[in-house]
Amino acid sequence: MEKHILTKAEDQLSTSPKSPRSPRSPRSTKSPRSPNSPRKGSPLKNLKHSHSGIDGRPKKGGCGGKGTWGGVLDVDDCHGIDPCDPNYSSTEDKVEPREKRTSKTFEEYKKKVTIIVEEYFATDDINSAANELRELGIQYYNFYFVKKLISMAMDRHDKEKEMAAILLSSLYADVIEPLQVYKGFRKLLESVDDLIVDIPDVVDVLSLFIARAVVDDILPPAFLTKTVISLPIDSKGVQVINRAEKSYLSAPLHAEIIERRWGGSKSRTVEDVKDRINNLLTEYVVSGDKNEAFRCIKELTVPFFHHEIVKRAVIMAMEQRQSENRILALLKKAAEEGLINTSQISKGFGRIIDNVDDLSLDIPNAKEILQSLISKAASEGWLSASSLKSLSLHDKSLTLEDHVVKAFKRKTQSIIHEYFLSGDISEVNRCLEIENNAYCDELNAIFVKKLITLAMDRKNREKEMASILLSSLCFPADDVVSGFVMLIESADDTALDIPVIVDDLAMFLARAEVDEVLSPQHLEEIATQCPNPESVGYKVIQMTKSLLKARLSGERILRCWGGGGNGGNGWDIDDVKDKIGKLLEEYESGGDTREACRCIKELGMPFFHHEVVKKSLVSIMEKRNENLWKLLKDSFNIGLITMYQMMKGFSRVAESLDDLALDVPDVKKQFKHYVDRATGEGWLDSSFNFDGGSGHCLENGSC
Repeated sequence: MEKHILTKAEDQLSTSPKSPRSPRSPRSTKSPRSPNSPRKGSPLKNLKHSHSGIDGRPKKGGCGGKGTWGGVLDVDDCHGIDPCDPNYSSTEDKVEPREKRTSKTFEEYKKKVTIIVEEYFATDDINSAANELRELGIQYYNFYFVKKLISMAMDRHDKEKEMAAILLSSLYADVIEPLQVYKGFRKLLESVDDLIVDIPDVVDVLSLFIARAVVDDILPPAFLTKTVISLPIDSKGVQVINRAEKSYLSAPLHAEIIERRWGGSKSRTVEDVKDRINNLLTEYVVSGDKNEAFRCIKELTVPFFHHEIVKRAVIMAMEQRQSENRILALLKKAAEEGLINTSQISKGFGRIIDNVDDLSLDIPNAKEILQSLISKAASEGWLSASSLKSLSLHDKSLTLEDHVVKAFKRKTQSIIHEYFLSGDISEVNRCLEIENNAYCDELNAIFVKKLITLAMDRKNREKEMASILLSSLCFPADDVVSGFVMLIESADDTALDIPVIVDDLAMFLARAEVDEVLSPQHLEEIATQCPNPESVGYKVIQMTKSLLKARLSGERILRCWGGGGNGGNGWDIDDVKDKIGKLLEEYESGGDTREACRCIKELGMPFFHHEVVKKSLVSIMEKRNENLWKLLKDSFNIGLITMYQMMKGFSRVAESLDDLALDVPDVKKQFKHYVDRATGEGWLDSSFNFDGGSGHCLENGSC
């Protein structure tokens, strides 16, 4: 037995790649030195492990020798599998450790994913990319595909960035699960500090990818707030989230701006898309060809606008009862295949619920029909009825009128009269919390209507106070819109008591937009309620648009009632400018950013922050001192000054360059430099372009 073991040891030694072949016995003390063994004076001589090819560990793993029991659990991995062992199985020598197999699989997945992305950028074939990713069959690694696709696109041209955004939207929920998309973006944010080495503008580009994902409905808006908490406060990932939220998602009409940032959908308008949706639905109702309808929907490449398809399809089913089954079958199949995600389906039904009262004018029993469609969709499993607003078949407004609204109207009138006497906004807020503790949107709208109606019948002082109160209440924009819609609907009757209602109501609407209580998009929404050119409401909307289009409209509308309110920010416009000038001078001398921001907030006039931008820029160019640039940067980063106000401030400076050139000869050159710098830092949208020669600002290519 000992002879057999010795012969086996000699064979192992003679075949070792690290030991030279020797004719001598391995037991011989004169055996030649291994070339890897440490020599005298070698830095390896003090290392504890052996550098020879021979296993120098103790015999039997150090668990005793002759006459001992050995180790308690002798599971040394270095022992080979003996084919002569009675328990030997031929599959044992083929099994790899689980960690090694997982690592090997992930490495193979990485290589294949890189090839898929490269081929997609070369061919622009979404179907091919989707099929190849499906064939990999490792869904729990798809987060890496998201990360790789975006990181490769970020280092390329706008064409590839747009292609990457479209591919993600196309694969979402169908090939890549929502959780994997979420995880992929999270991994990207965690690696921004490394990516910036190869992609210097990674903060801006990745923030735009995240904003695009939110607009495309493949990332929830809550992703921003949840992820920022888990990132180190000084990391670049936090900067990415702040840039996405403040520079892109908070801008007016941000969805269209973000969609077209990389050249997508430039040749199409929203109306064009709506027409194409109508056409494809009409053709489908006639032919019943689902595949053709799906092809048309995919060609639209507007996944964030799929709620419009749902809305128009359901309304068509309500209008054409004979086509109901065919349309519901289309929506069901689209939901099952992930072509239209659940969020867009719920949003489409939600929009119909919001407008069901208007639909009732053209479709008898619209509420009952819609309730029936919702029940069918929910029973088939492709609509979550719990995500929708309740749709009562009874007239809710009458119930509210009997039990709540009459009392609320009386209290509201008293609250407003007291406010006109005292000017105490905090007292109004306290009273509203008591009277409307459920924060009912309908009651908020009624308060808006009552406030403006009472103010229109009074002097300019009360009108100014009403506008100040409206901007201070922080009602949801939808509630304010509802209030103005109610005002416009009753304008014909109100005109009997207030003959100048067109002028006054138009000024209130324009002031609400200047105060940023409403956005231009909300004004368009209100305009849809006034289709009749002969109505008072239509005239109000037209006059409002005329007021807003006038040169320096913001300042004129702001001082339309003399700024005589007692609401804290009802100063004269010259007083406000003087206060801004003084706070900027104090900042230049002291450099206390926190104090300067506090003073800007105390002005209580966010709609006038463009004056801060204008005065700061003029001072920077005249004094050639960039201290105020830091104030603008910090104000933008904390969201105190919005991108809209930044662009407005830069535009106002551009308008006065000819006058400034009298004192600062190179002012146009300086301004061009600061425009480029602000654009690079994300303060200005890409649509803002300064023509240095003429001194004009171009937006979307037109003066």
